[in-house]
Amino acid sequence: MSDQSSIAPLAARQQLMTEPTLGAGNFLDHAIAVNPNRAVPFAYSHHTDHRGGVVLRGHSLLDLAALRDRYAKWYWANGVRPGEPVGVVVGEGLEPLLHFFALTALGAVPALINDAMRHDVMVRYLNHVGVVGIVADDPTRLAAAYREDPRSRPRFIAMAAEIQAFDDGSAELPEVYPYRHAAEDVVALIHSSGTTGTPKSTMLAHRQFWDGKQPRMVRFPAESYDRLMSLMPHTHAGGLSYFLTATLLGLPTVVMSDWRRTVVEPVMRAFQPTMVASFPRTFVELATGELPVEGAAKVHSWFNTGDSAHYGHIRRLVQLGERPAGLIKPWLLPSEAADQPALAGSQFIDGLGSSEMGMALFGQVTSPESTRNDRCVGKPLEVVLRAAVLNEDGEELPDGTVGMLGVVTPSRTPGYWNNPKLTGTFELAGYWLTGDLARRDAEGRFYHLDRTVDVIDTANGPVYSLPIEEVLLADCGELVQDCSVIGLPGAPGQGQRPYAVVRLQAEAAQSTAEEIQEAANKALAGAGLTGLAGVSIARTPEDFPLGPTGKVLKRELRTRFATLLTGR
Repeated sequence: MSDQSSIAPLAARQQLMTEPTLGAGNFLDHAIAVNPNRAVPFAYSHHTDHRGGVVLRGHSLLDLAALRDRYAKWYWANGVRPGEPVGVVVGEGLEPLLHFFALTALGAVPALINDAMRHDVMVRYLNHVGVVGIVADDPTRLAAAYREDPRSRPRFIAMAAEIQAFDDGSAELPEVYPYRHAAEDVVALIHSSGTTGTPKSTMLAHRQFWDGKQPRMVRFPAESYDRLMSLMPHTHAGGLSYFLTATLLGLPTVVMSDWRRTVVEPVMRAFQPTMVASFPRTFVELATGELPVEGAAKVHSWFNTGDSAHYGHIRRLVQLGERPAGLIKPWLLPSEAADQPALAGSQFIDGLGSSEMGMALFGQVTSPESTRNDRCVGKPLEVVLRAAVLNEDGEELPDGTVGMLGVVTPSRTPGYWNNPKLTGTFELAGYWLTGDLARRDAEGRFYHLDRTVDVIDTANGPVYSLPIEEVLLADCGELVQDCSVIGLPGAPGQGQRPYAVVRLQAEAAQSTAEEIQEAANKALAGAGLTGLAGVSIARTPEDFPLGPTGKVLKRELRTRFATLLTGR
């Protein structure tokens, strides 16, 4: 890694906060314009050498722009024009970001697709979007699918390696380049996780996806020693959001191509991040078994977004790392902070967000000194103009009452691509419905209880799956590594009943489902929650199905066990 700092000076960051034309479609150009350290590497890719060692390769802002322009010339030569959607199906890491830069620089719309998506679902999704072309690491199966139905075939289906090897010496770019985006221009399409069905296509707009992130230019940790490990999928809005922030700050960032602990931990040891951003999936692995003490030695902050994380995992992670005095006491001058010792342990910032919200709109900070507060996601961030718990008529419910979580914020998506009807179902009384059930307390803190589609409708009323999962992971943590609680139909007249699919800790591998259920129900009774009607132990990855972004597919589990409790 370079000894020279790549971080943008404070004055440059303050300038970005008020730049009226900055947005998700041109943030690379604005970063180049204001950062005097534009030639210093800041974005790192990684690979393993023949000895099994980690090799980090740095890319500066200028390097990224040169790669972007080469890719853009290929797309332009292949007829891609402003406003046209293009499917991008490439492995995680820097590569999807380069395609995003190239297509947005032409005014086109990248439809970024996680390559873990099932191919039949992927073809349906691409057809719904109406892509004019597809670039993929391995387009063979996609091409075969379109041979079966040539009428829906896009103009081109190309291998990503073709673009990487493109000789752009004589190729041209459009006369106006990079493209000048209007505030409302769509700059990307992001598919949902598919946890509740076929993935939706969320639109990100140029200004909308930048709205709310301005304060990060001065508040996001960006000291000379800071380094970010981004474990988000970079085909997802979460990964794009963190990379947007890192690019504008010039923050040294390793862009991970794999989220599994076996890959992540060696890179952590080599890169020594001070911050780690991820979905819960990697935090589950890092918090399981022996903690990654060496790799996390310098970590002061863990950032989670998407689904909120579980306290059972958070409490282990915050034991790691150290918190510099300047982070704990931001009012200190840098010279004063440098003279004070770091505090042991780290902080976990749990942000409830989604592609539709544009960013995490709620934040809860947990440190080693924090008391447990199950399912609390904190208070709304300043970009949220209004947040409320609503009934079906859009009326605000009193504190303590469970209802639908609604937000009013300029960071929310313009809607779903080619589906205004679906967009309308998420709009109510001026609010955007997040798809979550929540309650608010008298202090204005929100508690995330469930997704609306995952509520368990028992004969005695609704039961929420997430508080049950919280207890299993925190109070039965010596047995349960991860879990998913679903509602299954019971015998006639019983309604649905809670059922858990669990992954066991290695030390509990010989435990039976009956033993897990007994321990779980004892803990649930102590917490005043409904007990489980049964437990299934996931012994293989197939027993615990994950979507493309690492979320457990509860709908698949409900189908798999649909008749288990009915007596049929």
